[in-house]
Amino acid sequence: MNRRYFLASVAAATLTPQFASAAAFEVTRTDAEWRAMLSSLEYKVMRQEGTERAGTSPLDKVTAKGKYHCRGCDLPLYSSRHKYDSGTGWPSFYKALNKAVDTKPDRRWLSVHTEVHCRRCGSHLGHIFDDGPKPTGKRHCINGVSLVFKAA
Repeated sequence: MNRRYFLASVAAATLTPQFASAAAFEVTRTDAEWRAMLSSLEYKVMRQEGTERAGTSPLDKVTAKGKYHCRGCDLPLYSSRHKYDSGTGWPSFYKALNKAVDTKPDRRWLSVHTEVHCRRCGSHLGHIFDDGPKPTGKRHCINGVSLVFKAA
């Protein structure tokens, strides 16, 4: 294998969205339907696995009691009981609600991270890191544009 072929293969693998089919999800929409219901930033984050800029989400500073729902399908994903200020500029949680999210490896940046997405519609939420607080030691670093907060 020559270097040019190797670099092209790495680039193709890292830039290709990793969900092969949206048909595996309970809630499915056409690309046109997603674009019609989401802002351009929401679409970029939720459907193209992008990231909002740190410190731009008003949900990062929300401390009220309630639940954070998926913007794509309204599934409750996170509880305010599990939210904490990670200092990263994104809403952070040490765990998700039961059976709310799924994960997959994200190999786009030449290292492996754990991507988290809504288990019902497949919307990209963010990533999970191993530097969170007890009891889980996990930090669910979530894009605020993927969420809708509903007060208790």
